[in-house]
Amino acid sequence: MSLKKQALSGIAWTFAQQMGVQLISFGVKIILARLLMPEMFGLIAMINVFIAIGQLLMDGGMTTSLIRTENPDQLDYSTVFSTNVLVSLGFYILIFFGAPYISVFYEQPILTDLVRVFALSFVINAFVAVHVAKLTKEMNFKKQMIIQIPSTLIGGATGVTMAFLGYGVWSLVGLNLAQALALSIQYWFFSGWRPGFKIDKSKWKYHFNFGYKMTLSGLLDRIYNNAYNIIIGKFFAPAQVGFFTQAESMRLLPVGQIGSVIGKVTYPLFANIKTDVELKNAYKKTMKLVLSIVIPMMLVLILVAEDFFLLLFGEKWLPAVPYFQILSIASIVRPISSYNLNILKVKGRSDLFLKVEVIKKIFGVIAIAIALPFGIMAMVISLTVVSYAFVLTNMIASGRLINYNVMEQIKDISLLYVIGVLIGLGIYFLFPMFKTDIKFLNILSVTVLFLAVYFGALLVFEKALVKTALSLLKKQ
Repeated sequence: MSLKKQALSGIAWTFAQQMGVQLISFGVKIILARLLMPEMFGLIAMINVFIAIGQLLMDGGMTTSLIRTENPDQLDYSTVFSTNVLVSLGFYILIFFGAPYISVFYEQPILTDLVRVFALSFVINAFVAVHVAKLTKEMNFKKQMIIQIPSTLIGGATGVTMAFLGYGVWSLVGLNLAQALALSIQYWFFSGWRPGFKIDKSKWKYHFNFGYKMTLSGLLDRIYNNAYNIIIGKFFAPAQVGFFTQAESMRLLPVGQIGSVIGKVTYPLFANIKTDVELKNAYKKTMKLVLSIVIPMMLVLILVAEDFFLLLFGEKWLPAVPYFQILSIASIVRPISSYNLNILKVKGRSDLFLKVEVIKKIFGVIAIAIALPFGIMAMVISLTVVSYAFVLTNMIASGRLINYNVMEQIKDISLLYVIGVLIGLGIYFLFPMFKTDIKFLNILSVTVLFLAVYFGALLVFEKALVKTALSLLKKQ
């Protein structure tokens, strides 16, 4: 199968996987949001940073190195596997004994047991990280879909059942552990790969030299992304963390999944492209296609946010709406950052990747320090503003590697944003005159109207983009 056909097939299967997983997860999220109180989600958000760090250290960037390595052998895979498992066990021991200090920091005694049990998830994941990387390297996304969906169902069923039985916050822990365990068992059963429990010094050094810079970059990113939960959890009530977390997860849900679909496929695809000219063209087309979906999606969600939250989660979650609307403005540009960073990875510039992350996080920490005295809303606004500065930094760094400067990138995508914003403003000012008491009808009306006008405008002003999209659909 040609590289292009592999990419198209990969997008189709990954999209099917992501859609299936997210539909199940979204349904479970709605049920749990109605059964559990916001502060329970806030408690989990407080400890997510430790789980995220554990997951990152377990991987060490070495699975990313496997994907970009040409013709990795059994010893490559086994070396990374053994390293992942040992590191995950070591970090779990630190988390286990450090859990009481986490509880003292947040002044929430229940967190000691929560973090000790929840942290088992990254240990379980360590046993399949290489299996996932191997299938991704082979662009076998069909098998990943077959594995992922049942695992999500098992996790969701576990969480909902525990919530109905009155286990409260432990329902969220049970969901994650059940899903991780089901995923691990299936990958071992269906992937067809078995590790050798050995570490080759030269292989380890090769993958570590690339991976440790990715790990440091990721560590900065994970800590910064969870800094808001940490600070809000320290200075405000758990319910406020819950509102912020719900808004954050909801605004990341659509754009994150679309980005994940394309990113998962394009990383190994871009890694196989030999020339900068081809890489630039592939990147440009991919970016415009993704943005043509993300922009209308996020702008519609901003417009219908209140009805959306009321319909799905109930009145107790209304305080999350303004957070969601402001954060969604950041989501509109999120794909640009993701794909610019992919360029750095496929070019093997983990050193530049790390430098970029350090620069961005310095600005981010300054923004948090300035916003904190003014309350949660100021912090939400600062997160959104800083997101745009991050995008610009990523564009500068990656653009230099493939001769695609910032102004050229902005010129290529600006019309998509202009069209979306103008349509959004028009609906924002006109729709209140036609708004009804039926929430679903309001959401449906805004969605249909926005999409009809937006894609109609693309047919007029972005004919080449529409032609590319139709061509991909026909070939698929």
